[in-house]
Amino acid sequence: MKEAREPRPGPTITPKEQVSIVVIAFNDAVHVRDAVRSALAQGDVVREVIAVDDASTDGTGEALDALAHGDDRLRVIHRTENSGGCGSPRNDGLRAATGRFVMFLDSDDVLPPNAARSLLTAALHHDAPVVAGACVRRELPAGRDVPWQPALYREAALHQSAEDSPQLIRDTLCVNKLYATAFLSAHGIAFPEGRYTYEDFVFTARVLAAASRIATIPDPVYVWHVRRSAARQSISLAREDVTNWQARIEAHRASVQIFQDAGHKALAHAAETKFLDHDLRMYVRELHTRGSDYRTAWWRLTRDYLAGFDEAGLRAARAPARWLARVVLASPTPRDLERLTQLAARPGRLLPPYAEADGQAVWAPDLPQVGLDALGTKPMHRLPVTIDAEPAIGPRSTLRLRVHDLYGRLSAAGPVSIDIELRRRRDDRRGPVHTAALTPAPPTAGSETCWTAEVVLDLATLIERGSARSADPEPWDLMAEVRCEDGDGFRASLRAMGPGLRRRVLPSRRHGLLLAQPYATTGGALSLRVAAGLRSVWRIAARRFGR
Repeated sequence: MKEAREPRPGPTITPKEQVSIVVIAFNDAVHVRDAVRSALAQGDVVREVIAVDDASTDGTGEALDALAHGDDRLRVIHRTENSGGCGSPRNDGLRAATGRFVMFLDSDDVLPPNAARSLLTAALHHDAPVVAGACVRRELPAGRDVPWQPALYREAALHQSAEDSPQLIRDTLCVNKLYATAFLSAHGIAFPEGRYTYEDFVFTARVLAAASRIATIPDPVYVWHVRRSAARQSISLAREDVTNWQARIEAHRASVQIFQDAGHKALAHAAETKFLDHDLRMYVRELHTRGSDYRTAWWRLTRDYLAGFDEAGLRAARAPARWLARVVLASPTPRDLERLTQLAARPGRLLPPYAEADGQAVWAPDLPQVGLDALGTKPMHRLPVTIDAEPAIGPRSTLRLRVHDLYGRLSAAGPVSIDIELRRRRDDRRGPVHTAALTPAPPTAGSETCWTAEVVLDLATLIERGSARSADPEPWDLMAEVRCEDGDGFRASLRAMGPGLRRRVLPSRRHGLLLAQPYATTGGALSLRVAAGLRSVWRIAARRFGR
């Protein structure tokens, strides 16, 4: 059973020199110093930091040796041949570790202060061989923090086994956890060797299949740096080649097999559900940006893998994910990419047209076997409603809105008004809210029921006077909140539409010039970049011509 509670006071003195921290690096001299220093800064609970250089050629090894001269807790292992992955260097560090507990750190990430102490305290208090803590994805250079799997880490908890708490499989990271080295050794748990992408999926599955007690804590224990503009992308971001998706499928398949071999049917089932809800949706969101060869190969790989999922596994996934899976299974070739992309977004949007077969909602007239089940029973706030938004940026900037009915659900509720809320992406700060009444659109032959509105956007209010960042375009996300006659309502993102998705330079009384660019995100949602002043215009122009 899971015991979700605040832990009782732990030991007044946490034993020293208990933890080995394994840092792996390959050609990352720019960042590895920060990673190692964050590990050494964890204090006296750290017995040693073991840095494994995977045959770097850019000075990473020399940088590590220089750091080791300044702190005898740092040991450096130099591999003579590059392994092609992350598993082999982690295994090297694990074999060399002498601490009672071990944790892992990648060279381009950092540990926040007291991460090791927080994990160790929980491990000792609960006598748990595995402790997991909160991780944040930090978008750089903006510095925006996005919690990773926040639902798992809202409060301290003790799980007697992963079988009793199958939601734990949603966190496949290996780096935000502390492991008892004796536990790993007793169960022969290690990473896949060599060029094995998503090796942490397999390692984590082995851990969850074997662990008898797992503690979770809300304390931040890992900062995962996301550098989307980096010259060499991390494995999680390097998704342009379909081999990345193939590797992800194989790692997931191996994880499911580990759970099945250990007799953990509930965990195998939960892993399949997670694949649909997370992995499938993430890659479908990007499918429209890929070439035809990628799409064809991706579709074939996905159909082959999903064919092994049973109906119960599909039904356990959330509605957008299981609908996506059923479309892929039903069609031998890629189709409806825009609709799939929009549905895979978070929150999802189901685009028209809205087909029916025998009185039931279906994906398309030629795919009546793909039923859109649960649409009639979903609460209003969970419906994948589509709201089209056409920006018109000018001296009087406006946003034209069209709210689409969804199989009569909105008509029954009676939409009356809409709020458009802007939130600054880097810190989720709430900006201005614009309200408008919704008016039923005039019916035309064959058209869907819709409601329309127009709001005026005061872009100047988005610029902070005197902000040090004002010369750089500031991204703002737009959300809608619709209120209905019956007292119900829902929130939804906006679907970016129309010819107004382009950069405009406007005169501004307050700032001289205002630069505004409405654009569609990868998932098709409307966002807005705004910058002020002549300096920002010159900077952006220089970047453009510099390319």
